[in-house]
Amino acid sequence: MTNIPAKTPDLEKIAAHYKQQVADLKRRVIICGGTGCIANGALKVRDAICAEMEKAGEKAVIDLMSHEDHSGETYFSKSGCQGFCQVGPILRIEPEGIFYCHVKPEDAAEIVNVTLKTGEIIDRLVYVDPVSKKPRRHEDEITFYTRQNRVVLKNCLIEPDNIEEYIYNEGYKAARKALTEMSAEQICQKIIDAGLRGRGGGGFPTGLKWKFTLASKGDKKYVICNGDEGDPGAFMDRSVMEGNPHAVLEGMMIAGKAVGADEGVVYVRTEYPLAVQRMRNAIKAAEERGLLGNNLFQSGFNFHVRVVEGAGAFVCGEETALMASIEGKRGMPSPKPPFPAERGLYGKPTVINNVETLASIPYIMRKGVEVYRSVGTEKSPGTKTFALTGHVANTGLIEVPFGTTLREIVYNIGGGVTDNAGHVTGVDFKAVQIGGPSGGCLTPDLLDLPLDFDSLKGAGAMVGSGGLVVMNKQTCMVSIARFFMQFTQNESCGKCVPCREGTKQMLFLLDDIINGRANEDTLELLEQTAKAVQLGSLCGLGKTAPNPVLSTLHNFREEYEAHVYRKICPTGECKALARPEIDAALCKGCTACVRKCPVGAITGKVKEAHVIDADKCIKCGACKAACRFNAITGI
Repeated sequence: MTNIPAKTPDLEKIAAHYKQQVADLKRRVIICGGTGCIANGALKVRDAICAEMEKAGEKAVIDLMSHEDHSGETYFSKSGCQGFCQVGPILRIEPEGIFYCHVKPEDAAEIVNVTLKTGEIIDRLVYVDPVSKKPRRHEDEITFYTRQNRVVLKNCLIEPDNIEEYIYNEGYKAARKALTEMSAEQICQKIIDAGLRGRGGGGFPTGLKWKFTLASKGDKKYVICNGDEGDPGAFMDRSVMEGNPHAVLEGMMIAGKAVGADEGVVYVRTEYPLAVQRMRNAIKAAEERGLLGNNLFQSGFNFHVRVVEGAGAFVCGEETALMASIEGKRGMPSPKPPFPAERGLYGKPTVINNVETLASIPYIMRKGVEVYRSVGTEKSPGTKTFALTGHVANTGLIEVPFGTTLREIVYNIGGGVTDNAGHVTGVDFKAVQIGGPSGGCLTPDLLDLPLDFDSLKGAGAMVGSGGLVVMNKQTCMVSIARFFMQFTQNESCGKCVPCREGTKQMLFLLDDIINGRANEDTLELLEQTAKAVQLGSLCGLGKTAPNPVLSTLHNFREEYEAHVYRKICPTGECKALARPEIDAALCKGCTACVRKCPVGAITGKVKEAHVIDADKCIKCGACKAACRFNAITGI
């Protein structure tokens, strides 16, 4: 750990300097610099536009250097994830507020010669609403954005590697206030009054967790930022670290003061290289400015932060396994108590919060309890980020107040349910998996359920980290349950028998169901095993692993029964249980199959192709045996 000398940064002076720099610019172009857009070539787009600018004799700058004059230049900054991943790479042009999507490097010359020179809009690059088919040239015209309430994600539009821009946007003022004007008890009480609950899944009151850690005696304490986000389809914490890293650091500083800790650890899975890089860049910049280190703001408070990369084990999202990993041990959970607040990292009192929780702290400290509680619900105040994926028109990262309904998210922000080809064609909504492998399914009758901690718990689901996977009527729920069970079985650390062996047996039973090997005892055995794993597992991974199975068994039992008793997958997804069909090109209309079918599932006229009603068919095989033309498949 570096022993940083004390400094007293003048936040107002830094903000004023940045404001002047921006005011002198000719124009600003913001390219989405989140992982998704970069993977789709966003930085190549930026470089191509800069090259075209150079050809045109225009001045372009990628990094605003504080000691240089950038008057009359066009600033090409990157942002964090702008949320609308479906239409990336995204390009914003200020001050006109132009919103371009699906931008490619070959569009560079036209962007320079048309938009950057004349201010005119290139209509083929603007967003087109999939329902109304109308072009939307600016963000405030796009429903995906206008229906959100972006608090944590608001600063993801700034340049994440420019600490001055964060300071210009009121950054580190909350930390300064907490360090110089408030006691640890006052900070804890303010967070308790705000009602902030942990955004990692459990929903435990953050202020109470801090208060317990403050009360613990110890010569050394730690603050840990849990960035080990491993749920399939979840990328909220990754995006916040990539786009708003200084908010996370500021939240950690305030937490450090609140609990009496002088050291923080950001634990990030190594599969998030961009998040790791930007968090380390932010730490370095904060140290250079005197915002991390010793005697911060001349308050006598010391705080240092380092980044630790995890190996990508899902179980390391659990507190005790995470701390074991940081200590260089195998990431395996330990029984609680003692809780981390009493004996945590290296045996010292430790507070652990997830990324989104910490990034919410500066906003609460700046705006106050009343403003924070003005959105959300009484018991779940504030906003929540969700990763919206699956069969929905507008996939991406969203932020809405707690209490927002599933209908609002799927049909207004999400733009509606799509078919398997990605088209909004009126395909019916079937379910949404919320909370990843630890969560459950919400069905059409719950579309108007307010999404908050308590309402979801009552519905047999949970907020979890915030993954939302939308599914249409063409989705096989048994296969979905198997997908999540395969994930948790692979990720089980193996320490306790119920999780290690129970998840394996559940996976075997689900395999039997989708491959046509199940019998009348299979469903009962699956349910009994799920409940045993839920009750007997040591940590949260095992206790919640059966949730997708139990949830789908409860809500879609008839679909399971079709697999088991009729040997049919109603959606046709399970190849071993393909729906029976008659090939019209091969069928001669001899009616032999009609005469043999014991349940009257086959219809058709003589010498015309026949049809099987898959819902009536019991797959006895009589028709296939009678057919001399091999026209019947799926039996």
